[in-house]
Amino acid sequence: MKSKVKAKTNLFSPEIIVTRGKPSAVIIPLDEYRDMLARLEDAEDGKTLKRLRKKPLRFRSLDAFLKEATPRV
Repeated sequence: MKSKVKAKTNLFSPEIIVTRGKPSAVIIPLDEYRDMLARLEDAEDGKTLKRLRKKPLRFRSLDAFLKEATPRV
C-alpha cells in the first residue's frame, strides 16, 4: 500500500498519527528532529562525563605511552 505525504504549510507544529484511535507516531520537521537528537546526545555525554569523574585519574608518562603505542607508518 503506497501513501503520499503532502508538505505542511505550518512546519512548526507536530502532526500526530492516530492508529485505531490511539496516537502511534509523530511527524516533526527535520530541523526539530536534529535539534532533539543533539540534545539527547548532550544528555548522554553529560551522564558519561559524570560517571568518568567518579573514577580516579590515571596518568602515564610519554615514554610509557610511546612504548605501548604501535607505529602507524
